Amino acid sequence: MIYPAEPFRIKAVEPVAKSDRETRAQKMAEAGYNTFLLESKDVYFDLLTDSGTSSLNARQWASMMRKEPSSSANTTTCELEETIRNSFGFKHVIPTTRGQGAESILAGLTISGGQSVLGNMCTASHRFHMERQGGSFIDVIRPEAYNTALSIPFKGNLDLNKLEAVIADKGADKIAYIRIAATVNLAGGQPVSLENMKAVRQLADQHQIKVFFDATHCIENAFFIQEQEPGYADKSIQEILLAMFSYADGCVINGNNKECLVSSGGILCLNDELLFEEATDMIMLYSGMPMSMDQDTQSMLSGIRQSIAVALRDSMEQDYIEHRVKQVRYLGEKLRASGVPVIEPIGGHAVFLDANRFCAHLPAEQLPAQSLTASLYIEAGIRAMERGVVSAGASVANSDESILETVRLAIPRQVYTYAHMDMIANNIVQLHQQRETIKGLKFSYEPKWLRFFNARFEQV
Repeated sequence: MIYPAEPFRIKAVEPVAKSDRETRAQKMAEAGYNTFLLESKDVYFDLLTDSGTSSLNARQWASMMRKEPSSSANTTTCELEETIRNSFGFKHVIPTTRGQGAESILAGLTISGGQSVLGNMCTASHRFHMERQGGSFIDVIRPEAYNTALSIPFKGNLDLNKLEAVIADKGADKIAYIRIAATVNLAGGQPVSLENMKAVRQLADQHQIKVFFDATHCIENAFFIQEQEPGYADKSIQEILLAMFSYADGCVINGNNKECLVSSGGILCLNDELLFEEATDMIMLYSGMPMSMDQDTQSMLSGIRQSIAVALRDSMEQDYIEHRVKQVRYLGEKLRASGVPVIEPIGGHAVFLDANRFCAHLPAEQLPAQSLTASLYIEAGIRAMERGVVSAGASVANSDESILETVRLAIPRQVYTYAHMDMIANNIVQLHQQRETIKGLKFSYEPKWLRFFNARFEQV
């Protein structure tokens, strides 16, 4: 495979300092072996998240510097709203200052006590908003998603037979909505096919159940459809996105800081008029920024919205998204070729290490993924994120629900080069060769909610 060169020029840089192993071991111990509690200045390769860590392009910076007069800001069509309507096809667009705000509003609009949301895996932060409304999440992803060594297309697809069985068992009135994550973060960034989306929509219509997308990584999902699903090789990313969202009643972009490259924010898109009216009433409870507001505030937010709109359009450019996905694939293939166990096939925003295979000497109670995450920083200078029983949360970890035990290497957009990928791969391969020296961990402090952010651990 030919990996494309970076489709951009680097004109601003941030110096980073290297540290020795002794210093990193001390910093990791002080942080309670939780990479979220490390300071960024102490990190050389920062692959903790792709949220708010990407580089803005020149057009985004220029758009943020423009400040429209308040008299025109309230009368002209919002560029962000127009961009999302043209690209996604939804009638109504509600930006929020944080991604959690969009998730919380959607949960408040759609979930009543005792109802369930059905979907293809769900992160702890998304699940929290459902449970706060008295609901629950039921995973109906295809079983192949749990086989990390199986390399087949569209492992993020929903299992239609399981989906139909759960609806029949629970009753359609007990299903708040069906949630399609495209791509599926917890499954290693696996995409969902258009064929599967269409089939889910048809099943949902039979039972009068709404369908909402987690569209956080939707552009990467569109690229996988273009690359791997028959009949779409000649379609543009925008055409595929419109086809994807034609099967949705709305979507949540749980982080403008991903595809939109800015430092924070979220977007809630809706087609239903009544839901939109209710959402606009709720928005101020969650620090939102609806499309209609006083002239001064509208003017202040104009530059941010324009920057998001620019980034969305740029993210759909073929050269950009091809480099984005293939840079991640480059790292994953280098690791796989050296015998490092990764989730296959490689996803679009991150490479996921299979901690159970990497740390086969550690029992489950010694938290293999968290232990590997801490060792990656100490031995290789890489800050990554645990994606296993710790981040799943105690309620899920203590249930019968299947959980992958992985470590995520999230690649920020337009930040690192192939030379960085080479060094990251070499360092991980070296750690893999001495993997039996990795020590297990146990909780020394466990928060009640979203424990992976602030939990602390100690070596066993």
